[in-house]
Amino acid sequence: MSGSQVIDVLIVGAGPSGSALAIDLVRRGLVVRIVDRSPHAFDGSRAKGVQPRSLEVLEDLGALKDVLAGGSTYPRLGIHAGPLAVPWKMFPHKEATSEVPYPNTWLIPQFRTDRALHARLGELGLKVEFGRELTELTQDEDTVIAKVVGADGVEEIVARYLVGADGGSSAVRKQLGIGFVGTTHESDRMLIVDASVTGLARNRWHMWPGRGGRFIGACPLPDSDVFQWMIRLAPDEDPPSEKDRILRRIHDHTRDRRIHLHDIHWTSVFRPNIRLAESYGRGRVFLAGDAAHVHTPAGAQGLNTGMQDGYNLGWKLGQVLAGADPALLTTYEAERQPIAAGVLGLSTEKWGGIAKLDPSSMKRGKDEQQLSLTYYGGPLAPADGMRTETLRVGDRAPDAELRGADGAGVRLYDVFQGPHFTALAHGPRAAHDLERIEWPTTGAQLKRLAVGPAAADGSAFSDVKDTLRRSYGLTGNTLLLIRPDGYIGHIATSDFLTTTQSAARTMTP
Repeated sequence: MSGSQVIDVLIVGAGPSGSALAIDLVRRGLVVRIVDRSPHAFDGSRAKGVQPRSLEVLEDLGALKDVLAGGSTYPRLGIHAGPLAVPWKMFPHKEATSEVPYPNTWLIPQFRTDRALHARLGELGLKVEFGRELTELTQDEDTVIAKVVGADGVEEIVARYLVGADGGSSAVRKQLGIGFVGTTHESDRMLIVDASVTGLARNRWHMWPGRGGRFIGACPLPDSDVFQWMIRLAPDEDPPSEKDRILRRIHDHTRDRRIHLHDIHWTSVFRPNIRLAESYGRGRVFLAGDAAHVHTPAGAQGLNTGMQDGYNLGWKLGQVLAGADPALLTTYEAERQPIAAGVLGLSTEKWGGIAKLDPSSMKRGKDEQQLSLTYYGGPLAPADGMRTETLRVGDRAPDAELRGADGAGVRLYDVFQGPHFTALAHGPRAAHDLERIEWPTTGAQLKRLAVGPAAADGSAFSDVKDTLRRSYGLTGNTLLLIRPDGYIGHIATSDFLTTTQSAARTMTP
């Protein structure tokens, strides 16, 4: 059968990358479909670490509550050496600040992250179409035609744009003929097992080192009796698949026969893929997530990088569909591909260190948390632009605590939340020009925020705790334009109106 309606965007793949993108597009009022070849939602733990920057993204998308409810902070490592278990602080626990509301990596099995995103999609009126596989795609100057096979036969879906978020073996990438450069280490394999366990303390991420890096790890998954087991296999080892054989393999390595496996919920054999797509799309088709880059599991980077791909692409697709210059879409690859390349290097280095039992490779810090990732120097963040004492164009916009005219506290991120741009004026001269900014009536709208002495009309906010001034490095009148994805699109410390409107023109209809 053939669909007659031309939709705005077809998303292939309903993991975190595709689902985050779908949420962002639907809240912009676009007509979207999201299909996945699997018969049902993913049910394994696989990518279990959600980084602080991704938690901020999830908050903006409206899915954070379920993610927080389904996870916890990470326990300490317990490195077993004979009968002793040495505690090791892998993640330094940090307290929330006005600038960073979610400072700690969140432990949550991937299936719960997926379900939180799918639940949010459902609230917005969109349902994932499982059991539907892309088999062919063609495109012309105006549309993409995708052939999708499901239980009810073949459907032709016509869309203005298509995004492949369908994993490392992406059918979309293969249809486009885009190279996937890198390596796959066939001899370096790890068996991943989600199993209900007794006889093992749940207050530690257990690690049993072995010769040649053949370790076993067991991480307790929150609010369950399940551990994610990571069993590094020898090059010629046949991966055990039955429960008794898996348990025997664990006992032989750990020498701890108090451990018992009960239900096996999910298993997978992982091979470290380190690959990057040569381009992030062609014409009206784009790649996101593992379809564009695959990583080692070290450092919990893959899911987070993929979800932020979708977050970067969503507002740009929305703007172009509303009439912005299609050249805006070329900035997706220009901004995200260098990020993925850097993350690939980080996760590969960590993976190599773990094989050598290098303690520094087990540490996690600001590089993994993705709060310092920047688009500075890219096509939307020229290096010759103005800056503050702490921020440049292209940097993440920090959170801050403000006070409204009624005296009530307001988080800056609450003002940012939604599919709009935000213009933030600090000081009276910047506030004067803030009201004079001309903004298109189509596409993402502009929310204006003046910070200073409360105005008579009650529109201004005050920075009574100086959290905005400190985190944004403000020393005088400043006008900032914040992109819908929470990155700084422009900084003006002089000539506020002209420079801000010039920067806006590259991102608006």
